[in-house]
Order: sequence, then C-alpha cells, then structure tokens
Amino acid sequence: MARAIWKGAISFGLVHIPVSLVSATTASGIDFDWLDERSMDPVGYKRINKTTGEEIASEHIVKGIAYEKGRYVIISDEEIKAALPRATQTIDIFAFLDASEIPLLNIYKPYFLSPDRRGEKVYALLRETLISTGKVALAHVVVRTKQSLAALMPLEDALALIMLRWPSEVRSVAYLDLKDEARKPDLSDKELDMAKRLVEDMSAGWEPEEYRNTFEDQIMALVDQKVDAGEIEAVESVEPDEQRQSADVVDLTELLKRSLGGKGKGGKAGGGKSTSQSSSGRRKKSG
Repeated sequence: MARAIWKGAISFGLVHIPVSLVSATTASGIDFDWLDERSMDPVGYKRINKTTGEEIASEHIVKGIAYEKGRYVIISDEEIKAALPRATQTIDIFAFLDASEIPLLNIYKPYFLSPDRRGEKVYALLRETLISTGKVALAHVVVRTKQSLAALMPLEDALALIMLRWPSEVRSVAYLDLKDEARKPDLSDKELDMAKRLVEDMSAGWEPEEYRNTFEDQIMALVDQKVDAGEIEAVESVEPDEQRQSADVVDLTELLKRSLGGKGKGGKAGGGKSTSQSSSGRRKKSG
C-alpha cells in the first residue's frame, strides 16, 4: 500500500474530502545569509567569519537578507516564525480553470491524492466533475509550513495534486533578450520543409521503459554487487506514528446546494488563505 506523507482534506465549497498525499515521484523561500552579529561580516557554512577567518559560535550568528550590496536587514527567528503560514490540514480550492491555462514553466512537483476512509464517494464526485467539465482546480496548501500554489486534476481513476511555482518565481521569455535573428528569422520554404520532414522521420510515441538514467543504473548495479559481497551496514529506523485524519461524508447533495447558495458564480471561498502540511524518501525512485 502506498505510504501517505500527509493527511488532511480537500475543501470543496462546504464539502470536505478526506485524503492522503502520496508522492508521485521518487526524488522558494527566502535566502538567509549567516552573519557575525558583532561585525555583520558574512559567515560561511562551517560558521567561519569570511572576513577574519575566525570560527563563530552559534549564539553570535543572526539571519540577514541582503537589502543592497554590503547592507543587510536582520530578521529574528521569532519574526520568521510569526510570518510562517498557518497549517490547517486542508487543500483549499479557490478557483477552477482549463489545464491549458497553466504555463508549463510553473509546473513543479506532482503528488497523488488517495481518498481516506469514508471519503471515496465524494472523492469520485470531484474527479468525475473535473473530467466532465474539462477543468482543473487551483488551490492553496501548506507543506512543512511552506505555502504553495497547486493544481488538482484527474488522472485516470485518481486525483493528482501538482505543486506549482508562484508566478513571481518564473522568468518571462523576455529575460533572454533574444535578437531579431532568433525572434523573426528569415527562413526559406525549403529550410522549413526539410526541418518538418526530419521531425516526421524522428516522431515516436511516449515509451517510458526506453528512458533510463544510466548513472543511476550503474550506481544501483554497484549497490547490488556490494550487497551480494556482504558489504552492507545495518541502520535502525523508527517509523513515526501515523496521525489519522478523517472527515464524515454526509449528504453531498445538500452540501453542494449550500455551497452554490452561499456563493455566486465565480465566487471564491477564502480567496488566498493558507492551508496544510507534509514531508518526504532510496529508490526505486525514478525521476
């Protein structure tokens, strides 16, 4: 059985769908610099004052954000903690849109959503509604105190939650400052025809079994050799207790009616509220 890394609920109008978050893959925050509080000199990873070369005790290290070259704003641990989003254990849907509207560069990390106990019917209701409308849901979720934008979409018989990069984290193509020769090239019909024929000759279907990480394969083959030779260390691990979160699924029709009655067309519940929590783990990882 797939191992859940987070448990909570999808908030869909007045309906709550109990779900478990499962990683669909096997692999921004503010950049704080360490500084010596006595001189504001940068401190390296090994707590070395980059100016004097002296080792710095942890009590003298503070966190700062570069405001401009050579000038920092100091942020205390208490101020950082106060600014962290509140984890509410919900995937808070606030809008529905066509999947094609989400820019490819904003797609970050995929997860599966599995229905938790007594949530199967309403889970299926949301999945089938998304399929029939051709829509995906935009939501806010908090994972390890980090607020994320996410897209919830149907995937075969399941629901997937795709973590998205915030728009402010994605550069526009204008960042490349492309020359006119690249933007508006003078291409002949012959050149275009030859390029199209090359594409047609090389066209193929998606064949995942053909795409291999050869470095990973070699390392894992080496691991197998060492295991066969008895070169293996035993490490004790303690499994954390799983916290079960569940929600009773009551009369769906009534909840949907109340959801529609409480908000007009296009209304957003909670606008930009924060939401949930998570964590993550050797291979059989791919990707």
